[in-house]
Amino acid sequence: MKKQTTNNRRKFITTLGIGSLGSVLPAFGQLLPDGVVPSRREFTSKDATEELLYMSATKVAEMIRNKEISSEALVTRCLERIAEINPKINAVVQVAGERALLEAKAADAAVAAGKPLGLLHGVPMTIKDSFDTAGIISTAGTMGRKNYMPGTDATVVARLKKEGAILLGKTNTPEFTMSSLTTNLIYGQTLNPYDLSRHPSGSSGGAAAILAAGGSYFDIGTDSGGSVRAPAHVCGLASIKPTSGRIPQTGHLPGYGDRFGSYQQPGPMARKVEDLYLLLTILSGPDQLDASISPVPLPDPSEVDLSKLRIAYYTTNDIAEPIPEIKKMVVDCAESLKSSVKSVVPDRPPVLQELSEKRSELNSADGKAHLKRLIQQCGTKVISPNLNISGEVVSADVYSRLVEEIDALKSKMLQFMDDYDILLCPVTSTAAMKVEAERFPGHWYTSEYNATGWPAAVVRAGTSDEGLPLGIQIVGKPWTEDKVLAVAGALETAFGGFSKPENL
Repeated sequence: MKKQTTNNRRKFITTLGIGSLGSVLPAFGQLLPDGVVPSRREFTSKDATEELLYMSATKVAEMIRNKEISSEALVTRCLERIAEINPKINAVVQVAGERALLEAKAADAAVAAGKPLGLLHGVPMTIKDSFDTAGIISTAGTMGRKNYMPGTDATVVARLKKEGAILLGKTNTPEFTMSSLTTNLIYGQTLNPYDLSRHPSGSSGGAAAILAAGGSYFDIGTDSGGSVRAPAHVCGLASIKPTSGRIPQTGHLPGYGDRFGSYQQPGPMARKVEDLYLLLTILSGPDQLDASISPVPLPDPSEVDLSKLRIAYYTTNDIAEPIPEIKKMVVDCAESLKSSVKSVVPDRPPVLQELSEKRSELNSADGKAHLKRLIQQCGTKVISPNLNISGEVVSADVYSRLVEEIDALKSKMLQFMDDYDILLCPVTSTAAMKVEAERFPGHWYTSEYNATGWPAAVVRAGTSDEGLPLGIQIVGKPWTEDKVLAVAGALETAFGGFSKPENL
């Protein structure tokens, strides 16, 4: 593992108040069509976890409000855990410890004074290094930004901070988030806390690793092909890729604005499903910068009537057979829902392979010019070995035809979903892979739902024969995150969800 440099260990304590989008962005992202922000409410936790570092963010936020624990105590304990575990897993690549402690003391003073509190008041968090964070080096894993320190926060960071969350530091990502292996030339490789000989997947592998290790209460990743879902799968977490157009990408690298930006969405990662909805309510909605975002309401998962849901499931796409434990997990999840939903049947969309292939063709149809521009803009001279910049430029006729074909396939996917509300399927075909692997050895079952833009969540629902976490993927129709999370919550209850690494 590559050792952190002195620069990586630098403490950032002088930037409290540096300019932030937080002053101009809505604090509560769940905007109604007419732009009215819904009334606030406190989120009540159902988490029964007793070990402090592994509680949900919802639970510790409630404890802070009720003066059962101080923010300073939480931040201190998380920083101690990061110092203890990070040399083994290399998940947190920048630490803002002194700044976080100052903010925690201010948060505790606000509680004592009876001031209005945000939904995440005093709760420690980490953020994927592809997001800009004011006053903390933000590299996106590329050498050209090795010392880049933004003056403003990304939209998602600003919204979380406005609700009182306290940033502990940044988590590792492959260069420009474009790999299933969380490693780059600046910080090196992140390891899986369940087995240090394995990867935590990517691209949000640093986020997944530190959450599973108990060093943070939540993180925000990004997902353009499975990058919050695959790490959650192999690290036993809960995560969701929301519907395309729900959460702004402002301040993320790569960001909105190109033909491929619609495939990517920021997504919350946590240990408990209850945190995902809380985080979505804060992160969702237009910021008047990312033009792709729609002001679509976010209904409450607790109000979903499970008895009306029609569920389909598939254990294989016939491209790459999942390991037996994953296939069994999918069936077990489907069977567990039969008594509480309207119907559960084995079925799968008819165009999964074709959609995946066409999307892959489109991604390289410009000869990776969009990626080469990004490299040039960042001033990067040497790129990571895992960053693929090869591609053959196609004609305008071929390019436009690819776009039309993908849209036609997306339409067929929607037609299939006329009969269902939720799909259950694998996340990948294997559990966490060995570090020696140069690429993920199996097949991901995720990219298709980036192409459609549908919401898809993951929650732990199984264990491999080697004792590794296995996650189930729960996919819904556009803008139905409430149903996706309701089913994710039911499966978390049925199968136990997150379980901390025992040998770390």
